[in-house]
Amino acid sequence: MQKDLINQPMPLSILVVDDDLNIRKTLSYCLSSSGHDVIAVGNGVDALDEARAHYFHVAFIDLKLREENGIDLIPRILSDSPWIKIIVITGHASIQSAVEAMKNGAFDYLQKPFSPEEILFLTHRLGGMIRLENEVAFLNEKVQPFKPEAYFQSKNPSMQRIIEIAKKAAESEAIILLQGESGTGKSALAAAIHRWSSRASRPFITVSCPSIPSELLESELFGHVKGAFTGAQKDYPGRITSCEGGTLFLDEIGDLPLSMQTKLLRFIQEKQYERLGEGKTRYADVRILAATNMDLEKLVSEKRFREDLYYRLNVISITIPPLRERSEDILPIAYQFLVYFNHVNHKNFKSIEPDAEAALLQYSWPGNIRELRNMVERAVILGRSNTIILSDLFPNQSTTTTLPKIGDPIPLSVIEETHIRYVLKKIPSLKEAADVLGIDQTTLWRKRKMYGI
Repeated sequence: MQKDLINQPMPLSILVVDDDLNIRKTLSYCLSSSGHDVIAVGNGVDALDEARAHYFHVAFIDLKLREENGIDLIPRILSDSPWIKIIVITGHASIQSAVEAMKNGAFDYLQKPFSPEEILFLTHRLGGMIRLENEVAFLNEKVQPFKPEAYFQSKNPSMQRIIEIAKKAAESEAIILLQGESGTGKSALAAAIHRWSSRASRPFITVSCPSIPSELLESELFGHVKGAFTGAQKDYPGRITSCEGGTLFLDEIGDLPLSMQTKLLRFIQEKQYERLGEGKTRYADVRILAATNMDLEKLVSEKRFREDLYYRLNVISITIPPLRERSEDILPIAYQFLVYFNHVNHKNFKSIEPDAEAALLQYSWPGNIRELRNMVERAVILGRSNTIILSDLFPNQSTTTTLPKIGDPIPLSVIEETHIRYVLKKIPSLKEAADVLGIDQTTLWRKRKMYGI
């Protein structure tokens, strides 16, 4: 796999720093004709300005600038952009300087006179290495202690069929729409579909539509250039660029603003987009997965969701049943969480007592698997013996049957959680629910995650 990644060409953003105009033109032409984006400057001051204003993968720096030493420029660029691969350009007489430059952080050197073939070979190798580094960073982020959401085993016939459909659909390039109540495991299933797909070695990036302010969502997805709007002080490539070759998961897509729905539809149909403030049309090879707990057909009828986008997203639709409809999975999932949180918290709980198991089976699980996860985690952290007891899971036993009331001797957070749950049950739209609650969407999204709703 590593050899394949290294051999794959990758378009790079490249900075050329040389006081010789002919070398700047030669390098720029050679690199641009190979599909790379190139900015060329003649001195260190301009180089630093460009490095602070744009995102570069690679910088070619001449060691003998007219009034400067290229070696001194290297640590200054790396201090602002430590990821840049710096290639020093040197003559026969300054190989020792090139070695010194590499000690200061340069990646490699290019000896004058050089040929176009040498340039192309070097950039091809760098592109492969950068692609591989991105993959390693992605894997390091994902490789963590065992997480029970990563495993989809069920005794419920409906859930078994859903897992089978998801595995078959993962092998295709089709868009998949995951539907179901909050907390049923849509995000976990999306990640699993990515792992089961041919894109598993490439990035999997999640964008939570309601968690990003609508005015910033376009920039977050498609990127922007410096000066595109107030506060845009540097180029930002965007999530789609970062997801090249991989899978983009749009969570809570029912909350996507209408203005963004049009742009997303175009990207899905044509795989083309523009960064904010830039006229250049870009292409991206990205698979789309989406999830929602809302009734998109109803939103379409209410003119709050584009019908054409709905049909594009609804190629393969998978609806995950709520936990209360798959009671045979409640205890197995609870024990998976118990094993996991034992490991994470260095605890040694052996089992869940029968009364507590019975309570888990009788509970209605409005927050589904996410609520069960939070409940087991809290029990493992606060439990005092090697067995989870009823009061560890339900500190106020009446929680299973009776709603808390104003004035009850309970924490304010319990009242808040209960109220948010019931508002969301009646109003599935985050925007409308946030308006009713008197908070913004981002705050509501955070509280849902906090309470496992």
